[in-house]
Amino acid sequence: MTNTTAPRLLHTYPVLTPGAGPYALAAGPDGNLWCTLVHAGRIARLSPDGHLDEFAQDSPGCGPSLIAPGPDGALWFTRNRDHRIGRITTDGRSRAYDLPGPGSGPYGITAGPDGALWFTQMHTDRIGRITVDGDLTEYELPCEGAFPSFITAGADGALWCTLNQADALARITVSGEVRLYPLPVPGTAPVGLAAAPDGTLWFAGIGTGVIGRMDTGGEVTEYPLPDPRCRPHAVAVAPDGSCWFTEWATGRIGRVTPDGRITEVPLPDPGCEPHGLVFGPDGTLYVALESGAVTRWEVGAAPGR
Repeated sequence: MTNTTAPRLLHTYPVLTPGAGPYALAAGPDGNLWCTLVHAGRIARLSPDGHLDEFAQDSPGCGPSLIAPGPDGALWFTRNRDHRIGRITTDGRSRAYDLPGPGSGPYGITAGPDGALWFTQMHTDRIGRITVDGDLTEYELPCEGAFPSFITAGADGALWCTLNQADALARITVSGEVRLYPLPVPGTAPVGLAAAPDGTLWFAGIGTGVIGRMDTGGEVTEYPLPDPRCRPHAVAVAPDGSCWFTEWATGRIGRVTPDGRITEVPLPDPGCEPHGLVFGPDGTLYVALESGAVTRWEVGAAPGR
């Protein structure tokens, strides 16, 4: 029988620093949730029992953005405002790595299948690769002004990223070969991206208010959301294969099933600006609210339209 329990808010965890701006989330190898605090230059650690710690970085203006677990047992994150890559151990010790070019704007980051971290550089149309020892390699994208955003490891052994201003997804092999997959609707402006176990890719079209899905052959299906101005931002794939997403302009989270059924859930504060979301080890969903908190939800196969 299908579980039709509506999503239920379990808890709200305010961060310690006012105005810190919880932004992106990652499940750590230590069983904790890790969150970037983009406006405060801090990384937060949230335990399953709700205990929260914050770790200040070496610059309050560094702009920690996206975060991902690395192959070395640490968390790696982009520092979008001072153009560096950060690393933090599970006990809170941090260091940063300079990038070769000035003003690169690192944003998305993910662990690759080759044991390195891969990241996007929004302002220089490059994809970067950094080993756990700090060795850097950069790969040029075959287009200008593409604004590469989120990046994820695909089930095909390659890396995939969204090209926000080029209305496309890009696939890059671990040897640096790049192929572009244009989206069917101009102005889609994809941002969030997540790989599903079946090899498909889900993305958020922030420009047109859609959640999209690309299959293994490059075919794209777009699911328009009820409010085209809702500005979907991040996506996360649930164990059942559905895609959860945030609507930062309208203060909602939502779910799309592979057959296109859509559910939306209003957050308690419509102005909370939800950004990143991730599933925890127990299957609950965590959502970062830029207004100052992380929320935890019990989610199931909620009825859609």
